[in-house]
Amino acid sequence: MNAFETLKERGYFEWCTNEKRLSEVMNQEMVTAYVGFDPTADSLHVGHLIPLMALGWLQKAGHRPIALAGGGTGLIGDPSGKSKERNLITLEAVMHNIEGVKKQLVKFLNFDCGENSALLLNNYDWLGKISFLDVLHDVGKYFSINNLIAREYIRSRLEDPEKGISYTEFSYVLLQAMDFKYLNEHYNCRLQMGGNDQQGNLLAGSEYIRKTTGAEVFGLTQPLLLTSSGTKFGKTEAGAVWLDPEKTSPYKFYQFWFNTDDRDVEKLLKLYTFIPVQEISGIMSEHVKSPEKRSAQKRLAHEVTATVHGIETADSVVRASEILFNPKIDFSGVNRETCEMLKNEIPFAKLEGVNFPVSAVNILSSSGACDSNGEAKRAIRQGGVSINGVKINDEKSEIDKAALIDGRYIFIRIGRKKFVMSEFA
Repeated sequence: MNAFETLKERGYFEWCTNEKRLSEVMNQEMVTAYVGFDPTADSLHVGHLIPLMALGWLQKAGHRPIALAGGGTGLIGDPSGKSKERNLITLEAVMHNIEGVKKQLVKFLNFDCGENSALLLNNYDWLGKISFLDVLHDVGKYFSINNLIAREYIRSRLEDPEKGISYTEFSYVLLQAMDFKYLNEHYNCRLQMGGNDQQGNLLAGSEYIRKTTGAEVFGLTQPLLLTSSGTKFGKTEAGAVWLDPEKTSPYKFYQFWFNTDDRDVEKLLKLYTFIPVQEISGIMSEHVKSPEKRSAQKRLAHEVTATVHGIETADSVVRASEILFNPKIDFSGVNRETCEMLKNEIPFAKLEGVNFPVSAVNILSSSGACDSNGEAKRAIRQGGVSINGVKINDEKSEIDKAALIDGRYIFIRIGRKKFVMSEFA
């Protein structure tokens, strides 16, 4: 596998310090590459995934990835692309956040595969030992203030008296350059990658290494992804889409990908999955024949959800989605995990002290699906009620405990869009 061509083919390439030379080096030897992330939260979100996926593809091609946690730089905050000063966080908070992110990285990188096993490093281990005088004496002299203030994001903040930029954030580029040099000297790291808003930092790091050691290193950026409608990818009305299931539930995570616009789905399959490009072409060919089936979106959503949350959870999410959107679903395949997932996404009631068999009317009213027994009877007479997939046609119908999912759950559908989940204690 030609690693450099793979990056370009799948959309992980936007800019490079020396495209021709990097391609040559990748064909000749194992290249160590790194992506840094400042742990400002205890979870990654989908905006972090493109550089991480690029690292994953490099590893599949035989190269070595480094995920660099910014235990040191996270205390400062990267001003790149930011219109205002970041709020500083404590060292304790940074270290806590790193622990949260660690378990997510193993979903994308292999940390136990021999020579090109991935590494997780923390830049606080070396930045925390350097004195301020050392930075001024050994690093600062290689960075031109003229070049730094020429950067658009710095210039725009300097020109706005309401915003400005502190010396703290202004110095961030030095710390990132020091990271690259440290990784180059101690791990023979020759490639730094990041989003396109990192281009200035990557170039500064490469130049700092060239000036101080003469080593040949490279910077490569991935595009900042926008949807076809022009909005920033990874943002919803509720905010960022997180990998942590406590922040974004697996169901909502799946639905985020499933709702992808037809114009974006092929691009996202290439960027966010490990599906080979040839197979993606086949997926898109089938999708074009019947776009209303959303087969490409289903594959994208299942693939990414399985990578992040595991195949069993992804399958449960699919079943949960079918329960809501497919009135003819066979409930025999619905399990406890699916029900537990659904009860966090739709109206839910826990019912205690129920003696079986129990009337369907009683279930509808006590669960909150209907406001009263009279309303429940009318809904049944109108023919729009089903319980666990079984249509209820008689207002005198009773539900036996054997009809419950896992001996405790029922799913009530009234019409096409009203759903209630109940659990019997």
